[in-house]
Amino acid sequence: MIIQAPYLVFLGDATDKLSIKMAQGVADWRTQHCVGEMSVSGCSVTTGLKQMDITTAASLGAKTFVLGFANSGGYLEPKWHPYIQTALRAGMDVVSGLHDRLTDIDDIRLLATQLNKQLIDIRHPQAKFQTGTGVKRSGKRLLTVGTDCSVGKMYTSLAIEKHLQASGVSATIKATGQCGILIAGEGVAIDCVASDFISGAVEQLSPSTKAAHWDIIEGQGSLSHPAFAGVSLGLLHGAQPDALIVCHALGRSHMRGLPDQSLPTIQQTIANNEQAARLTNPNATVIGVSVNTSSVSKEDGVAYCERLTEALGMPCVDPLRMGVEALVAGLPL
Repeated sequence: MIIQAPYLVFLGDATDKLSIKMAQGVADWRTQHCVGEMSVSGCSVTTGLKQMDITTAASLGAKTFVLGFANSGGYLEPKWHPYIQTALRAGMDVVSGLHDRLTDIDDIRLLATQLNKQLIDIRHPQAKFQTGTGVKRSGKRLLTVGTDCSVGKMYTSLAIEKHLQASGVSATIKATGQCGILIAGEGVAIDCVASDFISGAVEQLSPSTKAAHWDIIEGQGSLSHPAFAGVSLGLLHGAQPDALIVCHALGRSHMRGLPDQSLPTIQQTIANNEQAARLTNPNATVIGVSVNTSSVSKEDGVAYCERLTEALGMPCVDPLRMGVEALVAGLPL
């Protein structure tokens, strides 16, 4: 799926900062793709983008109306339908990361068809995928993996892409989740691909390319998470990574959403991911650790990363507090 920029991100009446993850991600990482944000009465959060209505955004060239909020169950409330229809009439495509499909809503689907506009349900890939082959592909690939889910794999991937491009290295983010797809403008929501086709979908997402080019593949889930390990394994096999970055959130006491499931150590995570990745790339190697240290002060976070660097013998940093230069220093450029 390909999404046309620029975007108008719609926050609705959101009151929880975490509920606008879609909008905040694109505002943080692709500010240049956004004309502004729109909210309605009752909204108490913001991405920091300029507030505007649909008509103003359309006059500024907005091509896509992004539903930047999420709710429990991914339900598209009927009260948002008129805003979607107004955006379509203003000449915009509409993007949603919710579980409910825009294309299942008759009035919206018919209007989009009449106006020749796209309804893009990011979580629901439309492409047909083949099963994986494991055949060696040209180019280089880095995959972010995690000790748990929601530990910073997307932000780490984006930070690495940005640093490599600024350094003159050819690099492209390959998005595998709904937020990453919105930021990148294209990708595959890999957790909605049938299990037999996950590795094949990643092979198609990151095909052969120039020898010196790096695809930075956004990881999903964790090999150690009972709910999401299958998706993580398919990604490892399809990515055929030359390099892996382990992502970890400091301060967690158990796997996210599973109070009775203990966290693996970073050493276990390194060993497990290298073993799994080497099915399709015998040389796959973890080159560093990305740590989300937001649960402690900056000073304590830096000190933790320094101790971890010494213990593991590889660079360990918080990308947002310390940058990613030390991580990419280990890449075979």
